[in-house]
Amino acid sequence: MLSAGIYGATGYTGYELAKILGRHQGVRLAFATSGSQAGGSLRDLYPAGPELPLIAPERAPLDDVDVVFLALPHGAAAQTALQALEAGVRVIDLSADFRLRDVATYEAWYGVQHPAPALLEEAVYGLTEYARAALPGARLVANPGCYPTSILLALGPALCAGAIAGSAPIIADAKSGVSGAGRAPKQHTHFVEVADNFSPYAIGRSHRHLPEMEQMIEGWAGWGVAGREDDAPVRGDVSPARHAPTLIFSPHLLPVPRGIVATIYAPLAEGWDEERLRAVYEARYGDEPFVELLAPGKVATLAHANHTNRCAIGLSTTAGTLLLTSAIDNLVKGAAGQAVQNMNVMFGLEEEEALSDKP
Repeated sequence: MLSAGIYGATGYTGYELAKILGRHQGVRLAFATSGSQAGGSLRDLYPAGPELPLIAPERAPLDDVDVVFLALPHGAAAQTALQALEAGVRVIDLSADFRLRDVATYEAWYGVQHPAPALLEEAVYGLTEYARAALPGARLVANPGCYPTSILLALGPALCAGAIAGSAPIIADAKSGVSGAGRAPKQHTHFVEVADNFSPYAIGRSHRHLPEMEQMIEGWAGWGVAGREDDAPVRGDVSPARHAPTLIFSPHLLPVPRGIVATIYAPLAEGWDEERLRAVYEARYGDEPFVELLAPGKVATLAHANHTNRCAIGLSTTAGTLLLTSAIDNLVKGAAGQAVQNMNVMFGLEEEEALSDKP
């Protein structure tokens, strides 16, 4: 049986991880850490949670685990990853520390010196549906952000197929529940601020998830085939043969606890229509256990995805524009669920174990 540990178990993502791993038939949860709640239990913070003891990070028994999940802030996650890798433990990092290949880009967007730049080249960007072939041999997996997961899964087949023109920007208008802002209290996420309100923030080209998405868009735009995970770039590695479109990303805060819905507008290349696109998406995602292409005329909603590891995608076209809607649960497919999906593939376990919502 696989043995796992969670660093940062008291945040929303860490708690979600503990719940998923607690029902996993092939995993023993060996430890869970907290920098502020050590000595207590996860149930002290989440009354419906498991009676899971919390220990200080420095007491984590790395010699007792095969893999660790890092639900830590950027910077701290990279430092912990170094320690785990030196101990021979494989790492799934849910922070932003290893998502970007270029250290200068990371430091410009996150405002800190990267603690482990030598690992950037090695890290696999864990968008599972596109990284599946690279995961079994990976020591270090960078779990994608929640917004990027919803947007990239929707755009991937069209970009790889060359269906999107580079002459105009892609616009991604996305809305997230309040849990996406984390558990630490902030004025703008207080109930009185959020209830009966709806707020855009960091709109245009100023959100930290932007370079992560553009890294993949640039690679896919240069690929030119609607390939599967074994023949498409997973880290934006391919030099674009076509002009990659610019991304304009506008996130919004929804007055709900969880879930993301993204509406994406992309200019179509010549010769593409809805019928041809739908065939590409059906070929790409038809066998994927956690991606659902909705029937013609249907749009993705929070109800399609919340409390599941699913990504629901709606597809239509109008006036030479591809219209995509994409829905995920930001804490599951956008974080903890995708991390466990990556772990399952890394270790040769059943990919749907602990994640399937089928009766």
